[in-house]
Amino acid sequence: MARILVIEDEPSIRRVLVKILSEENSSYIVEEAEDGQKGLDAIKKDDFDLVLCDIKMPKVDGVEVLETVRKTKPEIPFIMISGHGDLDTAVNTMRLGAFDYISKPPDLNRLLTTVRNALDRKELVVENKILKKKVSKNYEMIGESKEIQMVKDIIEKVAPTDARVLITGSNGTGKELVAHWIHEKSERSSFPMIEVNCAAIPSELIESELFGHVKGAFTSAVKDRAGKFEAAQKGTIFLDEIGDMSLSAQAKVLRALQENKISRVGSDKDIKVDVRVVAATNKDLKKEISEGRFREDLYHRLAVILVKVPSLNDRREDIPLLIDHFAKKIAEEQGSSAKKFSKKAIALLQGYDWTGNIRELRNVVERLIILGGSEVTEDNVKMFASK
Repeated sequence: MARILVIEDEPSIRRVLVKILSEENSSYIVEEAEDGQKGLDAIKKDDFDLVLCDIKMPKVDGVEVLETVRKTKPEIPFIMISGHGDLDTAVNTMRLGAFDYISKPPDLNRLLTTVRNALDRKELVVENKILKKKVSKNYEMIGESKEIQMVKDIIEKVAPTDARVLITGSNGTGKELVAHWIHEKSERSSFPMIEVNCAAIPSELIESELFGHVKGAFTSAVKDRAGKFEAAQKGTIFLDEIGDMSLSAQAKVLRALQENKISRVGSDKDIKVDVRVVAATNKDLKKEISEGRFREDLYHRLAVILVKVPSLNDRREDIPLLIDHFAKKIAEEQGSSAKKFSKKAIALLQGYDWTGNIRELRNVVERLIILGGSEVTEDNVKMFASK
């Protein structure tokens, strides 16, 4: 059932709009407000799927209504109703976030088409939010230890800013997880997060991967190609294992950070970029700097905020929570009920040396679920998870 609010101070126009919408679709619940203030009161009190709002009204005009609601309920689409002399203002409301506008007197077909399109868009926005919540579950940070809580606190403070972040920690600790949390809690979350594994790309191709290339720049460059920085426009680029990046690529990344512009391989043309850079490494970059393998100026550009992700051995009290989380997740993937781990099994796993960190624990939990009994016991751990 779609709930539609009509805000219009002319009674005759308001009645026509309510009648047209009510007769068009029996699933439309149409409510009305006779001025902008009453419209705002109604929106504050109830949830609506669509608002049709006149521009010229007493007390609070339609532009003020639109601007106010956009701050608190930006997902509600607005269709503005404009008189003949309001067309310029109507066009301007679209810049402010209105879905569309219709002129008085309303054309029946245009009105109904615009309403259907606006409701379809609202449905897509809701579906995207649900999907985003599902995606977010893949990047949950599980744990209540002091060490992991410190990481969460830093993320909460730094995510809403545009500050660059350097994430350090051993392999398997969850550096990628931290990067995703920073992006998803930022103002850039509606734009893409582009990931680049610098260690997985040959040094001769890393510049092309990051900055793109023009046709003929090298033998296999058969056409122009945009790079990862362009793909991440207005979003976040995550440079994983940045300690493995070549010095020449480091110089180009430094320029991108200093000037907010890049140039494709084989081109002198500058391209403006607006991206947030989050980097991660398992290396000691200060040691890499002293040995001439990493640029000190780039390090200081990247390390505005430093986040050190603790090893699993440093947060053993989180292991029971992680085991429970992985058991439920694996059961969900396999379409089965989650297996329980006995207290002795969990205690034994807590005492192991987790050199592979979270990633290793997840693999061991999956192995025990597949090979263990209906309840994973201490004996199962000794037999199938022997260190």
